[in-house]
Amino acid sequence: MALLENHFVKYEGLGNDFVMIDNRDSEQLCFTPAEAVAICDRRFGVGADGVIFLLPSKTADFGMRLLNSDGSEAEMCGNGIRCLAQFALELGIETPTGVFKVETQAGAMAVTLQDALFSVDMGPPFLLAGEIPTTLAPADQKVIDMAIDVAAQTWQVTCVSMGNPHAVLFVPDVDAIDLHRLGPIFENLSAFPQRTNTHFVQVIDRTHLKMRIWERGAGPTLACGTGACAVLVAAVLNNLCEPSATVELPGGPLSITWESTTNHLRMTGPAKRVFAGQLSLSVG
Repeated sequence: MALLENHFVKYEGLGNDFVMIDNRDSEQLCFTPAEAVAICDRRFGVGADGVIFLLPSKTADFGMRLLNSDGSEAEMCGNGIRCLAQFALELGIETPTGVFKVETQAGAMAVTLQDALFSVDMGPPFLLAGEIPTTLAPADQKVIDMAIDVAAQTWQVTCVSMGNPHAVLFVPDVDAIDLHRLGPIFENLSAFPQRTNTHFVQVIDRTHLKMRIWERGAGPTLACGTGACAVLVAAVLNNLCEPSATVELPGGPLSITWESTTNHLRMTGPAKRVFAGQLSLSVG
């Protein structure tokens, strides 16, 4: 039986919570996926949606890797990268430009502190089926407002990748959705070979979207930054909103803009330190 011992700090971004580990002394993660599961356990561990490791990087200010609460690895997390930037600031990591360049599994991301909020250049959306990936369409085609039969009902789905896969479904009343029943079904559809994050979205008006989230590997969460970006892209592609809007998540609002000049998504929102401690967990 292994005993996990390491200093940690817990952060949250709109209720999406993470255990942060300073892993700069090695390129290898200091915890295994099974150990991350134990850390994330809300009764016997610290409790979190995932464990984020701040890593050394040869191409950026630092690196980021995220293990979900089920032990799987996510390519990128919008709320998590804001929390990681706050963690880096508190560790005394500095950058002359005031912008952190972060190496992630989905590519390099730029994070800027703006008026106590963090603004993240999330990069461009990927829209071709082969990029997402999904088999709902040929690899070189987009999946926009496509009919799909799931759970004895026909849904219209739009698929977007922000470095990780997202299925977006627009509904008249997002609060009426049985997320715990439908989320796992969509996540594990054979049409998504790497599984998918699933978002049910209600259009309040052309600058206000309301969403609920089922995250791949974590289940229902209060916020998903990459998901909020994917939702805005999907809404614009379906002519349901403007390219800049407030996306209301269960944990609070994010400001999302799809910049026409760069084709990049910009996400702005908070990150907050919750508490710090010393791990002492038995695993195995």
